[in-house]
Amino acid sequence: NRCMDRRFLPTRAKQLVALASFPGAGNTWARHLIELATGFYTGSYYFDGSLYNKGFKGERDHWRSGRTICIKTHESGQKEIESFDSAILLIRNPYKALMAEFNRKYGGHIGFAAHAHWKGKEWPEFVANYAPWWATHTLDWLRYGKKVLVVHFEDLKRDLFVQLQRMVGLLGIAACQDRLLCVEGQKDGNFKRSGLRKLEYDPYTPEMRKMISGYIRTVDTALKLRNLSGVPDDYYPR
Repeated sequence: NRCMDRRFLPTRAKQLVALASFPGAGNTWARHLIELATGFYTGSYYFDGSLYNKGFKGERDHWRSGRTICIKTHESGQKEIESFDSAILLIRNPYKALMAEFNRKYGGHIGFAAHAHWKGKEWPEFVANYAPWWATHTLDWLRYGKKVLVVHFEDLKRDLFVQLQRMVGLLGIAACQDRLLCVEGQKDGNFKRSGLRKLEYDPYTPEMRKMISGYIRTVDTALKLRNLSGVPDDYYPR
């Protein structure tokens, strides 16, 4: 339990750092990891009572309070992006992110959407609206963000310590080994959906896949143009 203690920053932060992601890309989990690794609360552009009740005490602060180590945001407008001094941009496979956000929207943070939602009109409408946003969200942060560190959700899962040290480095804090070791034991937090309710079928139609593949290629190209590694291979359906 030694890394469970967290507090607000002792002096007001001079820099506003965004923890930016498309919804469903693991933002809450990343906040949990950052709080464990640094000992400081993360903030949010929004207020979510259920997250506050789960221990994210920075949730209630105004995002500009300067008391939190970084600020969760899903915003993707130029004005909103330019109000941050730097950003950790978390990107996740759109097929996984869309399903996670659909589950959150209809089933809560650790619940699941009902069968009727997947089979009804909600899912195709959701994909039509959200899939383009998955791409524009990343493109806008790459374009308007100042000092953007790109972290792929999949890399964070596969190589937790290396990625977490990169993230903490951007926050200007030396990650203490003690706390990092402690993260290993607590890494899932309370926000992991149990993987028991897997859908028995693929909810994506061939048309949806064709559209999403186009967005993946666009994002991949944008990352490579900035000399960053492109999207992980498993974003493309086999």
